[in-house]
Amino acid sequence: MSIDKNTNEGKNYRNNVVKSTSGTSKSRINTGFPENISVLSPMMQEYCKTKEEYKDCILFYRLGDFYEMFFDDALLVSKELELTLTGKDCGLEERAPMCGIPFHAADTYINRLIERGHKVAICEQVEDPKKAKGLVKRAVIRVVTPGTTLDATSLDESKNNYLMSIVSIADRFGCAIADITTGDCFLTEVPNSQKLVDEINKFSPAEIICNDSFFMSGVDTDDLKERLGICIFSLDAWYFDDDTCRKELREHFHVTNLEGLGISDYDSGIIAAGALFLCPSET
Repeated sequence: MSIDKNTNEGKNYRNNVVKSTSGTSKSRINTGFPENISVLSPMMQEYCKTKEEYKDCILFYRLGDFYEMFFDDALLVSKELELTLTGKDCGLEERAPMCGIPFHAADTYINRLIERGHKVAICEQVEDPKKAKGLVKRAVIRVVTPGTTLDATSLDESKNNYLMSIVSIADRFGCAIADITTGDCFLTEVPNSQKLVDEINKFSPAEIICNDSFFMSGVDTDDLKERLGICIFSLDAWYFDDDTCRKELREHFHVTNLEGLGISDYDSGIIAAGALFLCPSET
């Protein structure tokens, strides 16, 4: 079954393709699969479990020689990359929306998606299908974001590709900046939003990761996205835990304390830097 997304049938497909038996899950945002995933086929159940762990990403799910996307991911990617939207039997009355790309061409498509501000989680087969008993085991092997990509074809050689971490705490901002392609890393602490915007303008990062409080700090994030083309993603609170961040920095730099690094007076900067180092380790 192949549906041209530009036809009336394609435009109406999103509204008709999935009929949930028990309503849409309130916890599974932007995935499109039903609340009770036990009604799905075994393979699709495994897909949904993985997608639940990476619900802020587009999930590239390896099936044979293709990476497939399903449900809302398929709808999004088919629009962004102008791919044909198809359907797959999934255990529901209607077929699940699906689109796919050849695995050997994945980098090209991933680059196009991150240029549009998306995060991509790549889920690979991690055992030989010939030796698998039942479903082939799959696992996410990496997450690609605008600030963590290492693909030279997607980078501008004339400038740095900075990833910036911002933590908003009380009336201060901690800020850390790194280019993982060169190893450059800086951290600072600023007293107000205008000083922070100055730092953002100075480095013009490809991506900002932040705590939830940053969105309530008064900084115009819409302006940063539209004027500078910066992708902004919030991370879970544990990334900005003070003890976790200090431990991450000590382990990364192989030191017993942070005084020798000359950053001990930058409490919020340390948190921002710790989250910055934790983020690539997770991707």
